[in-house]
Amino acid sequence: MRTKGEYSGGAMSHFAEFTCLSNFSFLTGASHPEEYIARAVITGTAAVAIADVNSVAGIVRAHAAAADITRRVKERRAWDQTHGPMGPPKPDHLPEAHGSFPVYACPRLIPAARLEFTDAPPVIALPQSRKGWGNLTRLLSKGRLRAEKGNCHLEIADLWGHADDLHLLLVPQAQHLPGGAGGWGPHMDGVTRRFGGRMHLLMAPRYDGADRTYFAALTALAQELGIPTLASAAPMMHHGRRRRLADVLSAIRLGRRVEDLGHAALANGERRMRSEAEMLRLFRGFEEAVHRAGALAEQLTFSLDELRYDYPDEAEGETPTQRLRRLAEEGLRWRYPGGASDKVRGMLEHELALIAKLQYEPYFLTVRDIVHFARSRDILCQGRGSAANSVVCFCLGVTSVSPEMGTMVFERFVSEARDEPPDIDVDFEHERREEVIQWIYQRYGRERAGLCATVIHYRGKRAIREVGRAMGLSEDTIAAMASQLWGFYASKSVDADRLREIGLDPNDRRLRLTLALVEEIIGFPRHLSQHVGGFVITQGRLDELVPIENATMEGRTVICWDKDDIEALGILKVDVLSLGMLTCIRKAFDLMRQHHQLDYALATLPPEDPAVYDMLCRADSIGVFQVESRAQMNFLPRMKPRHFYDLVIEVAIIRPGPIQGDMVHPYIRRRNGEERVDFPSDELGEVLGKTLGVPLFQEQAMQIAMVGAGFTPEQADRLRRSLATFKKHGNVSEFRSLFLRGMAKNGYDAAFSERCFSQIEGFGSYGFPESHAASFALLVYASAWIKCHHPGIFACALLNAQPMGFYAPAQIIRDAREHGVEVRPVCVNSSYWDNVMEPDGRGGLALRLGFRQIKGMSDEDASWLTAARGNGYHEVADVWRKAGLLPPVIERLAEADAFGSLGMSRREALWAAKAITARRPLPLFEREMEGEVIAEPAALLPQMTLGEEVVEDYVAMRLSLKAHPVALLRPLLSPQNAEDLGKAGPGD
Repeated sequence: MRTKGEYSGGAMSHFAEFTCLSNFSFLTGASHPEEYIARAVITGTAAVAIADVNSVAGIVRAHAAAADITRRVKERRAWDQTHGPMGPPKPDHLPEAHGSFPVYACPRLIPAARLEFTDAPPVIALPQSRKGWGNLTRLLSKGRLRAEKGNCHLEIADLWGHADDLHLLLVPQAQHLPGGAGGWGPHMDGVTRRFGGRMHLLMAPRYDGADRTYFAALTALAQELGIPTLASAAPMMHHGRRRRLADVLSAIRLGRRVEDLGHAALANGERRMRSEAEMLRLFRGFEEAVHRAGALAEQLTFSLDELRYDYPDEAEGETPTQRLRRLAEEGLRWRYPGGASDKVRGMLEHELALIAKLQYEPYFLTVRDIVHFARSRDILCQGRGSAANSVVCFCLGVTSVSPEMGTMVFERFVSEARDEPPDIDVDFEHERREEVIQWIYQRYGRERAGLCATVIHYRGKRAIREVGRAMGLSEDTIAAMASQLWGFYASKSVDADRLREIGLDPNDRRLRLTLALVEEIIGFPRHLSQHVGGFVITQGRLDELVPIENATMEGRTVICWDKDDIEALGILKVDVLSLGMLTCIRKAFDLMRQHHQLDYALATLPPEDPAVYDMLCRADSIGVFQVESRAQMNFLPRMKPRHFYDLVIEVAIIRPGPIQGDMVHPYIRRRNGEERVDFPSDELGEVLGKTLGVPLFQEQAMQIAMVGAGFTPEQADRLRRSLATFKKHGNVSEFRSLFLRGMAKNGYDAAFSERCFSQIEGFGSYGFPESHAASFALLVYASAWIKCHHPGIFACALLNAQPMGFYAPAQIIRDAREHGVEVRPVCVNSSYWDNVMEPDGRGGLALRLGFRQIKGMSDEDASWLTAARGNGYHEVADVWRKAGLLPPVIERLAEADAFGSLGMSRREALWAAKAITARRPLPLFEREMEGEVIAEPAALLPQMTLGEEVVEDYVAMRLSLKAHPVALLRPLLSPQNAEDLGKAGPGD
């Protein structure tokens, strides 16, 4: 229960808390940054500083939470001014209640970081201005870049070069430290010289019964140092009820059980957010330290809103507008050698005008330059996203989706209503994306470019494992509990009945406490990882915008904010992603050029080929991008695609969102004429017309909200963000009442409104934007076209692009043989590292398997083998003598039956390989000696059965060309043999 002094909801006090430790001090802080802001509303705290250890990773979330509260308060004030206060009026004879509703408190975030040095006590660094923020982030970058991922190595001397516009709160240490003065004695000259009056000595209670004596000692120390004191509760949780979770986090961090924490456990739950009244009570006799906190907060006016992101200047001697127009015109002539239609020219002019108005030219030029580099290296790439499906991006070479194919409206995402960057993701070949990433670092410099972070959160299974160990549960118990979970953040599925089923007592106190703590820790950040390819590129120094640190992968640097954080701040992100199918398609194009002299690109493949659609209607789609799963193969004959836009729908509809939202069956019934297509209004008919009245794309969900429920552009944008982050935050349903009220106000039936919103919630689970579906549909068509007309080349390219896709090499090869492709085995005299196409002797091509199919074989070994081959190998020992391969590698070749062309069986080759024991031939025996070597008598090895051959093939290569494993069992599985087996007695 809250005390009267704790709750200050109606009005803000002057107190500010400067040392909140959030859960972005991983496995230490026990509250989310957002929870501190929400708690500040309750306690009436005017300002809150999230001061994580050597990090600012969590402050954007606190900033967004504070902005959301401010927005809600603004809406409430507007409502109250228009309609009057909600509820009955207060009787005149009652006094004004302190903290009663409505709550208009709007706490402010103060950016901060706790800097921990290797040679000095820690400080809380508070930027006073944009320059101070830049100094703080550069200082953190310096410490992070000289340490491994997740660590920071800072020395007090590092602070001297980044002192401008920073205010310090000195954290005193134990008095017995060398140098005295709370550990600050040896450093005070340097600190005073550079920071002057921009310092306070921090005072925080220790809750040991001797705080007044401690505060008096700190006050005397501050007078000795010549700086004022400042009060703080030093919270590591927003509320005292998180004490147990804080101890569990400490146990996980230290690798101990909770009962073994000792002094590392919290003595009580007092390190929490406090109101000004509580602080004045705790600091009785030292109230000035409390008041100084409020006074300092008024001086610290810097906000993250002041961070202005500047696009990189891509003008190169021209203005960005001039360069973009020139490149677009050149691309128009390239894409349309015979001249573009008036419609396409009109679309181009319209898009260029809108881009110029919103000043997005540098963004498009940045993406174009990245794509241009990739194309200059023959790296296949394909852009996707709302802005990517435009005439401008088609002319710049960012996408190969022709605007005639597309149905996207350019303003849908690039609009004046939303002041944020457009959305373009670019997929590159998965084997060569690193070349593009390193080029970006080289072009812009590591101080101007970095990958976004991805926050790894606790999910159900990890939470049960780590909390269970901290609580002392046995590994068997933990494994049994984790086995009951399904889904991303599931943990409630471990209910009492399920626990009894696995032999656990749901009434056991330790077990119940463990499950409660698991529920509490889910969603907590565990550590930072790197985004799959989201680059932030800046005109100025990136490390003055956000700290940069090393990634685990060599040659990569990342920032500490994730994609939601940078979106909240309006920072540009270019997604440099990888796609295995692009590698496959590029390799297929190379093979087609080599063997058939066909020079195709994604944009020049013959469009709308009936044979391709006939193949897809038969569900003959093994290996085809996006439509190779069993669900897609089951849906293709029902969908019967005949046009490109059918593929767009095919890509988007078989997703968890449309399936859970019950969109699949209504659409297919309407498409097949089994159900009438109708619309509840003409306005929604315009939104849903092309999908037969069924919302299939995320863009349609937002349009329904705007057209049907009357959402403002700002509300629709918040809905879009919640759809994009549903798995993490699960906040789509907060729009439910607003949506249903809006639909009812506009005259829509309640059942229809409920169905619409359930479909929108389905998108939150996993929906697909139309812009991405259109780009993926082009890759579906391209891969299907290659498979339809060149099945051998398609299988060869698919095998050379492994690992990728849905099917194993054995299934790909079996499918190729069913399409009439001759597949030849691995051969020491004919194979290369990659699978290749070779003449079959009948005017066609055969697929020769490569050494890459052999388990344990390396590219380097294959290179030595092929380089030394000359006129061919004649015996197993030749490979040892000529290529210098080690005996274990030769044995792998023998086990894969790669010596079959020499007339040797697998066992004979393996017998010869086992005879080679030295790493290198002796000089005397390095060459053949014309019969002078003593001949060893031939070994009579038993011949392998077909079943043994197949088993050994799968052991060595995970595939076999000799027989399918089930083919060997088919005689035993025939009805007649099954009946005989059933009649046989136990001894038969």
